[in-house]
Amino acid sequence: MKKELIIEDGIIAGNIYDKYGTGNPIEKYLVAGFIHAVDKLFCSTNACNIHEIGCGEGHLSIALARRHPGVRLRACDLSQQVINLAIDNSIKAGVDIKFQVASVYDLSFEENTAELVVCCEVLEHLEYPGRALEVLCQLANPYLIVSVPHEPIWSILNLIRGKYLTRLGNTPGHVQRWSKASFIQLIDSYMDIIEVLTPLPWIIVLCRRRTMSNLD
Repeated sequence: MKKELIIEDGIIAGNIYDKYGTGNPIEKYLVAGFIHAVDKLFCSTNACNIHEIGCGEGHLSIALARRHPGVRLRACDLSQQVINLAIDNSIKAGVDIKFQVASVYDLSFEENTAELVVCCEVLEHLEYPGRALEVLCQLANPYLIVSVPHEPIWSILNLIRGKYLTRLGNTPGHVQRWSKASFIQLIDSYMDIIEVLTPLPWIIVLCRRRTMSNLD
């Protein structure tokens, strides 16, 4: 579904394409598979509080809040405009989520740690994903769920639907691209990987923060 492009401080914010609001049955099926996979990994952690970093318009946090009303949810995004939309969406959905404007690079352990940190569809937008992962490792106490588009599958599907042809299917704003193997290698250099799911067309990884005993 087409949506107005949000650009804040020269950065594309939120979703380029409103996949959560699409009426296309195939796209709705894919998004439902993504949410189900994230929820499956969340349930395996038994976490009581979640902090979603890079929440966009709040759709994933809202979906988790609806499925697990007893869980405490916080969420942040670097864009004030996008956070305003997330707040509106959460009010319409009737769920209680604490939203704030913040960049992943600026989050502190004292104020932003959580049993489960969720960072989905964020790293591909970042010039320095390694710096972001260093922060995420500190905030995850102890779990992190992180996802990125599964390349080259993501770009091929864009080409099939006639999108971003001059970019060879690469979505505007995506400055990083990972295959399953390369993404697992990246995450494994920061955290202990527990489980990897690949609902088309994403890679989703559940991992756990390393302790000193893990490093022995």
